Amino acid sequence: MDAYRREPAMKPLPSSPTTSPYASEDSRWAAVQARDAAADGHFVYAVKTTGVYARPSASARLPRRENVVFFATAAEAEAAGYRPSRRASADRSMAEARRSALIAEACRLMDTAETPPRLDALAASAGLSPFHFHRQFKAETGLTPRAYAQAARARKLRAGLASPASDSVTQAIYAAGFNSSSRFYDQAEALLGMRPLEYRDGGRQAEIRFAIGQCSLGAILVAQSQRGLCAILLGDDPELLAHQLQDRFPKARLIGGDSGFERLVAEVVGFVEQPALGLRLPLDVQGTAFQHRVWQALQQIPPGSTASYAEIAARIGAPKAVRAVARACASNMLAIAIPCHRVVRHDGQLSGYRWGVERKQALLTREAQTREE
Repeated sequence: MDAYRREPAMKPLPSSPTTSPYASEDSRWAAVQARDAAADGHFVYAVKTTGVYARPSASARLPRRENVVFFATAAEAEAAGYRPSRRASADRSMAEARRSALIAEACRLMDTAETPPRLDALAASAGLSPFHFHRQFKAETGLTPRAYAQAARARKLRAGLASPASDSVTQAIYAAGFNSSSRFYDQAEALLGMRPLEYRDGGRQAEIRFAIGQCSLGAILVAQSQRGLCAILLGDDPELLAHQLQDRFPKARLIGGDSGFERLVAEVVGFVEQPALGLRLPLDVQGTAFQHRVWQALQQIPPGSTASYAEIAARIGAPKAVRAVARACASNMLAIAIPCHRVVRHDGQLSGYRWGVERKQALLTREAQTREE
């Protein structure tokens, strides 16, 4: 009875092309009676006594005609107060699981292939057209197949350079699937953040200047490579911050900052205390292709504003990659400069923050006050 009270006045069905075999209610009801799979996608039917809707071919018990109302889409049915049937939800979950399995297999092929597979070959192995494979792959992983293949090749390269079994940089280059060393060296610093020999030696020849100071949020470590700021770390224990930097660059030459470097640290601290000042220093941002996309999206959130993990996932074209977005935020080594503190849960509540939720709240409060001034 309650379902009858919630049922809105019946509206005429949206006009359909006269060529559609399901343009009338009679033809739609006939399709439901016949459980016609060809009608799926043309409309859904809802049952007033149960409050659920289903596709025409659903195998649920056939309802009485007087209890049935038709909608052009599932979204319209849900807007009218109906929910999907359990069977429809199960079918949707199975379809999503099959799609995830196909994409996972494509990722495995790219991870293990000697050279990056072509798009048409990956699509054929998944039984899809290149267009549909490309779209589903990006929806599932947040990356295009090309970007994923590049990231997989970069992982192989880093593993090869770090492996004791690798006799030379050249051997690691070809093992990672690069066709020529010249092509690799064009991308080397973007992939590794330093020259290949430096990376192979754990950053042995890289020089990183750093200094540890104090700000209103506690201890702050600022480090700079030849390319720009490579770390801004916050914490309570200065010694722990130094260990974190050393773990990130285990064989780099870490040099304590001189008076000139301390002026740079002061600029970073000033930005922490007064976000309106902005930070106009070059950054040495090292991460995967996906992490770069997330971090770029974070830098577009204005001070004093926030965005949810789901909103960031949608902005980078990967609405299902919410957990991956959260992992990218947790991997950020440049506190404040890449403002992962501006990302909140979908309900607006604060969630985990690498440097403590209290610091996250303090930063957001300070930015909000600055915005109001």
